Amino acid sequence: MEITLYQAIGGADGVSALCRRFYHLMDTLPEAARCRAIHPADLSGSEAKFYDYLTGYLGGPPVYVEKHGHPRLRSRHFGAEIGPLERDEWLLCFNRALDEIIANPRLRDLIREPVERLAFHMQNKA
Repeated sequence: MEITLYQAIGGADGVSALCRRFYHLMDTLPEAARCRAIHPADLSGSEAKFYDYLTGYLGGPPVYVEKHGHPRLRSRHFGAEIGPLERDEWLLCFNRALDEIIANPRLRDLIREPVERLAFHMQNKA
């Protein structure tokens, strides 16, 4: 039987831990200040939406789609200027959270590569 990445990282608990750590890093790392600045003062809504999105993205229940419709991530982020610095800071936080939360290096690599491609796709300024 094949399992999803969602199941492999611990389901809802694993995704929650990853999202929580990611947003904590974004909120506290000085080297993520530009990325943090394009987010709302209260990160709880962003964290909840990221949790919903990652849940489905990793093969879990499609909670983001059920709550918000099609992700349309790029168009939903047009209001935030995402250049190379913001993108790289976002990836710094995500990769550090991934490395800290997910013990299995193979699982980390399976998640990291498509998320990095997605981050580059989200860039909307030079």
